[in-house]
Amino acid sequence: MDVLSERSSRVVSYAKLHRSSVRRNEGRFLVEGANSVTAALDSGRAVVVLVRADDAERHQDVVAEAASRGVDVLYLSDKAVTKLSEATTPPGIFAVCDLLDADLVEVLAAKPRLLAVAVEAREPGNVGTIIRCADAMGADAVVLLGDSVDPHNGKCVRSSAGSVFHLPIVRERSITDGLNRIRAAGITTLATAADGELSLDDAGEVLARPTAWLLGNEAHGLSDEVLIAADHRVSIPIRGRAESINIAAAAAICLYESARAQVR
Repeated sequence: MDVLSERSSRVVSYAKLHRSSVRRNEGRFLVEGANSVTAALDSGRAVVVLVRADDAERHQDVVAEAASRGVDVLYLSDKAVTKLSEATTPPGIFAVCDLLDADLVEVLAAKPRLLAVAVEAREPGNVGTIIRCADAMGADAVVLLGDSVDPHNGKCVRSSAGSVFHLPIVRERSITDGLNRIRAAGITTLATAADGELSLDDAGEVLARPTAWLLGNEAHGLSDEVLIAADHRVSIPIRGRAESINIAAAAAICLYESARAQVR
């Protein structure tokens, strides 16, 4: 088999996909790990699969799946894997994929019942976890509003454990436009707030409707404008001594409660 070194023009080109500007210009991004690569293949977004030559047998199922779908498989040297990987312990398998961006108008036209809306979320690990939670709880889409992290960021994709390929992910730069469109579609907006007028314990009737959870920036939460514009401000009861919980934990709790309410 031919093995690409770290100096290969293809490896050098793929390594540049770690930069947001390059991803945007080329319309592609890089994922790593068997879960993400398998999900990319299943979704039809994988363009090329790359495997460490020494790990080809260990990943033979993924390689066979790629071949069955007509996706090229390339083999890498150890140094090429190190050049491409952002993980502490490189898993030795990657895929180059088409970008994920979904259109908000199309998402809303499908009459979603549950949306996770992250407003100016900057931490890629948290956004990846929100996407994973939204996927697990049956949400119809994740919407990233304002100056939020690129969902194609390597840490975000790894934190999602493949879920970035399972549901639509929308990016909308204008917070106002995004929220106006969601409300115009008849979806109730719920803002997470420590001093919310509605406790999550008492929100069952509201959660049974089509809803969008608004989740704030890790450091500053939701702005006053977003809080005022939301249909309800909802507080998560904290029964221990912690002062607060982070955005990813809040998303998991709120989306779980919504999923329970909507299947009754």
